[in-house]
Amino acid sequence: MADSAKEKLVDFLKERAFDPVLDASAEGRSDTEKEKLEHVQRATRSEIDRFEGYDSAHEVVVNFKRDLDSEPAQRVHRELKDLGLPTLDDIAGDFENEAQKLGVA
Repeated sequence: MADSAKEKLVDFLKERAFDPVLDASAEGRSDTEKEKLEHVQRATRSEIDRFEGYDSAHEVVVNFKRDLDSEPAQRVHRELKDLGLPTLDDIAGDFENEAQKLGVA
């Protein structure tokens, strides 16, 4: 069950926050925006690897919450907002609801 809950939470994050960033196009963006986009896409790939590497759904939830407040994550969130892309902050409430539905504190 824990593996299933972990998979569901990671899939939720991918669908709602990570995939839109990875799928974003640089077309029509300024050079500065293109650089920001490349940076946030690299950071997003690292985030996906990190979340997939956690051993349990509980670890996913704990680290999601840490990312909401960490300074490095906040910098990336600001860049995402500048680019009009979703952040973890944007989906925090829905993510917490999903975790509760799956029985993860």
